[in-house]
Amino acid sequence: MGTAIPVKRRLGAADLRERACASQDTDQARRLLALAAVLDGQSRGAAARIGGMDRQTLRDWVHAYNAKGPNGLINATSPGRPPRLTKAQKEKLRPIVVAGPDPVKDGVVRWRCVDLKRVIKERFGVDLGEISVGRLLKELGFSYVSARPQHPEQSPQVIEDFKKNSQRQWRKR
Repeated sequence: MGTAIPVKRRLGAADLRERACASQDTDQARRLLALAAVLDGQSRGAAARIGGMDRQTLRDWVHAYNAKGPNGLINATSPGRPPRLTKAQKEKLRPIVVAGPDPVKDGVVRWRCVDLKRVIKERFGVDLGEISVGRLLKELGFSYVSARPQHPEQSPQVIEDFKKNSQRQWRKR
């Protein structure tokens, strides 16, 4: 049987217990309590039971504590899958969306996710789904709300006259 890995005495057992009480991460708290039990002189098996783990896992957390201190006892978050478009590509997409489509070149009068999917595939060589394009637009600060269509020959005066005449008839009583 091998020898136990010594716990570096950065903090005492009482300090580890205080940090465990103040910790917002429950996993870190129970690991700190297990290390405090080791520093108090309890056996590694008993300390592992206090922390809800086996001796090998306690040994791994002792290594993490010795390397990084109490912050080494927090589970590292996974970085996740990298984004399909780089930040530079996303910034190049922003003016395309703001400018709107060219009806002759793009064949549409307003951008839809399916249209932007095609543009992204052509310009950046990245094939995104329609839902991903919608998320990307939201990330870039665009909303799904679209402007109400307006006839080019519409008169603002006629609209105001209609509002003034219609209000009395439709008002709730």
